[in-house]
Amino acid sequence: MTDASKGSDAALHTIIAEPLTAGAFAPYGDVVESSGTADAMNQGYGKRYRDLAQLDLIAAGGRAAVSRVTCVPEQPPVPLRLMERHPLSSQLFVPLDGQRYLVVVAPAGDPPRASDIRAFVASGKQGVNYHRGTWHHPMIALDKPCEFLEVHRAGPGKNCDEVAVDVPVQFVLPR
Repeated sequence: MTDASKGSDAALHTIIAEPLTAGAFAPYGDVVESSGTADAMNQGYGKRYRDLAQLDLIAAGGRAAVSRVTCVPEQPPVPLRLMERHPLSSQLFVPLDGQRYLVVVAPAGDPPRASDIRAFVASGKQGVNYHRGTWHHPMIALDKPCEFLEVHRAGPGKNCDEVAVDVPVQFVLPR
């Protein structure tokens, strides 16, 4: 990834988006969904799926913050604008309205190359928790506007690094 002005000279890179699964997403973070064994609660009128994400928010004097985020849908091919990472914390997004969305990630470490980028289609019943330092693109709503509950770090220090995508990237979505 380099200066955005170099993007027009590069060859198009195609990424086949895959369904979001806990196993495939594990190098980048946690999938937050109601699956597996649940504990009964509220006198049997509810279920709790425990420990769905490992939040990492308090480094360097940080604290947990809760926000709501709204994203407008984008029609494929969706251009990648940038990749970002949070060096001091994890970042969790849970959809509130059942809309599917695209999750774009690359491993923590040096700024990613186009070949490092993976894409996942999340159902409207799956959230994601990016591990500290995982490169990711801002959320991409696919069909309709999406609203998310976001749990992130608030506090001192710079907690967002951004790099421009220097190769045009397009996605092929599963049917």
